Amino acid sequence: MRRPRLATLQIRRRTGSPVASLLLNRPDKLNALSAELLGEVVTACRWLDQEHDIRVVVVRGAGRAFSGGFDLADFRGLADGPSPREVADLGRLAAEALTDVRPLTIAAVHGHCVGGGLVLAAACDLRLVSDDVRFSIPEVDLGIPLAWGGIPRLVRELGPAITKELVLTCRPFGADEAHALRFANRVVPAAELVATAEAMADDIAAKPWFSIRATKTHVNAVMDEIAGVGRNANDADTLVAAMADEESRAAGRAYRAGR
Repeated sequence: MRRPRLATLQIRRRTGSPVASLLLNRPDKLNALSAELLGEVVTACRWLDQEHDIRVVVVRGAGRAFSGGFDLADFRGLADGPSPREVADLGRLAAEALTDVRPLTIAAVHGHCVGGGLVLAAACDLRLVSDDVRFSIPEVDLGIPLAWGGIPRLVRELGPAITKELVLTCRPFGADEAHALRFANRVVPAAELVATAEAMADDIAAKPWFSIRATKTHVNAVMDEIAGVGRNANDADTLVAAMADEESRAAGRAYRAGR
């Protein structure tokens, strides 16, 4: 299958290597998750599913951030666009594509990782974070609930109480707290993040593929029993409903004005 031509993502691979990288590539926008980028995540994962010699994929962001979250330009058009539910559902589809993609995925997270960007990181199998990373989940302050399957993903990684706290307070948290909460596998100096992620990818990719795949499939099946993501299609309806709620819309306007 021919490698897809993508505008907001880059798929990189050393010749003959079983390791590839998926680079969120809107650095001038802090890799904000536009509708186009989310759709291209799905397209890229479909291609990766067909490349049976790729065993591990490193997911990272270009420039100063992993991702600044959902693109607010697309967000503002959510309520008034021709197909608001389809736009609202793109993040869920991208997160599920990353979770279900055939290779093992390692998120290498640096700089800002906000809202939907955190959900995409949570959808990956492993997470390495730089010591300068800054996570935040501002959706409630924006007047919308955390969607894209973010709630069950965070509940099974962090537990219900911590999930409620981080989502409802919208407070930022850093690398050490992410590691203490077991959201991050490892914290590394920012300058060493990419090299560390690639070294881990090379190490895992050198192991027998059958066991790599079986482990990923087994762990994901167990986590689906703990907090499944099968009902997350309703998240899009919740997002659209929030955009029709006047108090929520007012909160979103105030948040954007503050930015």
